[in-house]
Amino acid sequence: MTIRTIVVDDEKLAIQGLQLRLEPFSDIEVIETCANGREAIRAIKTLKPDLVFLDIQMPGFDGFSVVKGVMEIEPPLFVFVTAYQEHAIRAFEANAVNYLMKPVDEDKLADTIERVRQRLAEKRSADEAEKLKDVLAEVSPESLDSITEDDESTGRYEKMINVKDRGQIFRVDVDSIEHIEAAGDYMCIYTGDNSLILRETMKDLERRLDPKTFQRVHRSKIVNLDQVRQVKPHTNGECFLVLESGAEVKVSRSYRDVVARFVH
Repeated sequence: MTIRTIVVDDEKLAIQGLQLRLEPFSDIEVIETCANGREAIRAIKTLKPDLVFLDIQMPGFDGFSVVKGVMEIEPPLFVFVTAYQEHAIRAFEANAVNYLMKPVDEDKLADTIERVRQRLAEKRSADEAEKLKDVLAEVSPESLDSITEDDESTGRYEKMINVKDRGQIFRVDVDSIEHIEAAGDYMCIYTGDNSLILRETMKDLERRLDPKTFQRVHRSKIVNLDQVRQVKPHTNGECFLVLESGAEVKVSRSYRDVVARFVH
């Protein structure tokens, strides 16, 4: 599997340096390089790469502007590359695969490429499953109905989650989870008296949790609705959910329908 890649940086030497570091990875094919954000947006929309290494600090359109500029298409995976540590949180909020500091460390680059491979393999598996469902829906709708019924009746959602954190494996009762926050490829899982870090994407973790109980209330936050004890209105149509522990989680306007179920 070839990973079609674009490298974006306003410094030519930085592009050349990253290209050299990518050469040992036989599945990485650099199909284009771009010197600014506008070029990057055009190239991403035209070439539809699998992966983009993206400098953050660029004149005009910075790296975050590039991500926003391609949201109307199915975006590629992004790896931010920068000399400025303070951009790390925003990079993870943009759901980047990883965040690399210049000069790029070879071990961290190797770890990043492995994450990219895993993400692409998961995406392709999901795409294949959807294609198979589409075919079944056309040729044998009744078989698709039976698959859906079986899927719903088998209790496929997790009751316990194993979390490897700080060199230990913790068994977490799903019912005890209050809320979950995303930070790139990592999930911060909060229970009433503890917090743990799980290396997994939000999309994958959502598949394991019962959507009747665990709902997205923000692009990067999931809440256990059974743990909500109060809804506090805020400005601009937003509000806060107060959880059993007293922790407060903001609900963004895009997810106001989640709050509606608490209002009778």
